[in-house]
Amino acid sequence: MKECRICSAPIRPFMSFGPTPIANGFLTPDQFAGEYFFELAVGFCERCGMFQLIDQPDREQMFHEHYHFFSGTSRFMTEHFREFAEHVMDDFFGDRSAGRFVVEIGSNDGIMLQNFAKAGVRHLGIEPSKNVAEVARGKGINTISEFFDADLARTIVAKEGQADAFLAANVMCHIPYFHSIIEGIKVLLKPDGIVAFEDPYLGDVIEKTSYDQIYDEHVFLFSLKSISYAFGQHGFELVDIEPQETHGGSMRYILAHQGRRPVSERVKAQLAREEELGLNKPETFLRFRDNCEKSRRELKELLVSLKEQGKRVVGYGATSKSTTVTNYTGITPDLVEFISDTTPIKQGKFSPGTHIPVQPYDDFQKEYPEYALLFAWNHSKEIMAKEQAFRDAGGKWIVYVPAVEVR
Repeated sequence: MKECRICSAPIRPFMSFGPTPIANGFLTPDQFAGEYFFELAVGFCERCGMFQLIDQPDREQMFHEHYHFFSGTSRFMTEHFREFAEHVMDDFFGDRSAGRFVVEIGSNDGIMLQNFAKAGVRHLGIEPSKNVAEVARGKGINTISEFFDADLARTIVAKEGQADAFLAANVMCHIPYFHSIIEGIKVLLKPDGIVAFEDPYLGDVIEKTSYDQIYDEHVFLFSLKSISYAFGQHGFELVDIEPQETHGGSMRYILAHQGRRPVSERVKAQLAREEELGLNKPETFLRFRDNCEKSRRELKELLVSLKEQGKRVVGYGATSKSTTVTNYTGITPDLVEFISDTTPIKQGKFSPGTHIPVQPYDDFQKEYPEYALLFAWNHSKEIMAKEQAFRDAGGKWIVYVPAVEVR
């Protein structure tokens, strides 16, 4: 029995994905023997509504100077974060005058903050992975390599003053010491400032059985109920939401100090929708477990059948999410020849746990396989538009969200 990280109520796992390595821990053969694994088990807190990992590796094991994820490699995400930044400047600042100050945590390679920099808005990126932060600084984006908490917030306020906006994208769900983050935001944010962050949405994960959103970095999967509960304990109020297509279904949350801004009707409507989805009921998560097991079984059976037919299958996208899929399903190099990826730092390495080779995208194009297993399914629109030649050559896609099928 564990305690909920948000409200301290007792929670227990309703399912486990088994021993799982660091999702972004792509490695070389000399590292195989000492590879780290932990039990990827998940629980749901009935009191506050928070879906969470039972255990999470130490943050230094996940975010460091050899971190493998760079946001700027996707044109779609580049455009998405441009829109995010424009939305903040247009709808919450009212103007772009000097004096505005924006802070983003987990700012990665500066993909969002570069838009504020171009508009002349004072900004600060907080990115703990040193190699990624260095890329941002190379673009002229003010970035420090730290982990954000209340102490760092006080340091920033003493040096830079309070912020007009606190931003994060696919970051807040990574942080187990959530209350310290909110305490830091309270210190950092001006009385009329806003918090705007987005993360994979629990409702989408349940509806689509997108269990690959569950991995070491995602200690939480948020709902409106759980966000309202957590921030409400610190005097914040959820005032608006904006559903997003990114990462296969995300939610952007807008929060403000209690009573400072009107609450949108969208918040009330989505809270009612969460009741309909059963996001407050334990039986919903038991059904999710059954759906995950069905997906695992069907995907493994399909890959084994294709191998028996002598068909080539190549993975597409060495994503963090693929680590959960390959380890949970038992997908090894005898079933998937290699994983094609455009990120140079991953190429020539092997997938965490299952040790499938990661090879350059050119190897995918050089000799198309009969089937491509789409690990990067959340970028499917962008990928499908790009890969018409694969389709023209007779190639077929294997997908597993929301169901296992060949397209």
